[in-house]
Amino acid sequence: MPAFEACCKAKESVADPGAPSVLKQGKSSLEVFHLSSYLVSVFGVTYTAVQLLGIPLKTFAAVLLSLSLLTALPGVATAGTADTKSKAKASSTRKVKSVVLRKQAVVPAVPTFGQTAGLHEVDDPLALKSSVAYVLDQNTNEVLFSKNPQAVLPIASITKLMTALVVVEAGLPMDEKLTVTEEDRDTEKSTGSRLAFGTTLTRGDMLHLALMSSENRASHALGRNYPGGLDAFVTAMNAKAQSLGMADTHYVEPTGLSSRNQSSASDLAKLVNVTSQVPLLRDLSTSREARVALGRRLVQFRSTNGLLSNPLWDIGLQKTGFINEAGKCLVMQARMAGRQLIMEFLDSSGRASRIADAERMRKWLASTLPGEAAAPSAKL
Repeated sequence: MPAFEACCKAKESVADPGAPSVLKQGKSSLEVFHLSSYLVSVFGVTYTAVQLLGIPLKTFAAVLLSLSLLTALPGVATAGTADTKSKAKASSTRKVKSVVLRKQAVVPAVPTFGQTAGLHEVDDPLALKSSVAYVLDQNTNEVLFSKNPQAVLPIASITKLMTALVVVEAGLPMDEKLTVTEEDRDTEKSTGSRLAFGTTLTRGDMLHLALMSSENRASHALGRNYPGGLDAFVTAMNAKAQSLGMADTHYVEPTGLSSRNQSSASDLAKLVNVTSQVPLLRDLSTSREARVALGRRLVQFRSTNGLLSNPLWDIGLQKTGFINEAGKCLVMQARMAGRQLIMEFLDSSGRASRIADAERMRKWLASTLPGEAAAPSAKL
């Protein structure tokens, strides 16, 4: 302690004589002691800083002595120190988090082709989030609902319906083994896949995953293994579209990842009409889930359309789609009020908006079809 007092006296000699004194403000010696203890233990204040507050040397020395004695007691100082460190760490973490949040840039959403064209500005009686909606009686060709039916837009994975139709009509063996290769990598959007390069599946399994789970590598592998290769397959897709009278439709690849795969609602109704009459495509597209052997593992794949699990829907064929340029898309053939209907929702904005739009349409049709009320229409 003598050495400590000598050190303190040396510091006291250079102290600012005009420094404010807490004692002059009416503080008792006990209060000053507690104040000094708090400053030292919590904030790590040195004697020089305490001296500027006017706390006497002896009081400060007593504080240090008390703290040193507390440190020797088991569990006391350790707990206090840990608590202090915890508070400091929490404070530091809060500061870091706040800095990170301030540095985050707001990235504007990429507009869809429909948004750029102003299609979402067209109102409709059901206040749909889809800029394009179309409902057609499959048997009578009566249009029950129409909103921007001729607008030509990217169709994303709705493309896979044409891919599947071309594969089936080619009469290629469904049990033939196909292998996913580097050629099936997504060079459009750099998306991943659960089908690793080297995965071997039957053509039937590839078709199943393409329609049910919208597997892009499976769809690309189907096109690549077509007689004549991928170019011949895309040519066949466009030839089939032309034969169906789909004048607004053009394909450049079999997955839908390219925004250059485009069509209109009126054209897609023709595609849905034909594909819904192929039993295999009906079964595969409406399958809710499947376990597929990928090497030594059994991997669970599920449908991208949650409406298949809804008992209020009787869906005969369906396909979903999404890329940024196309928005959320959904086409279906469904039975409602005793009628076979083709229903389409394109360029929908919002995560679950296409499903919500389909539900709005179902409820409206349920109340309209029995009475054959006039169908609402929204025009460009």
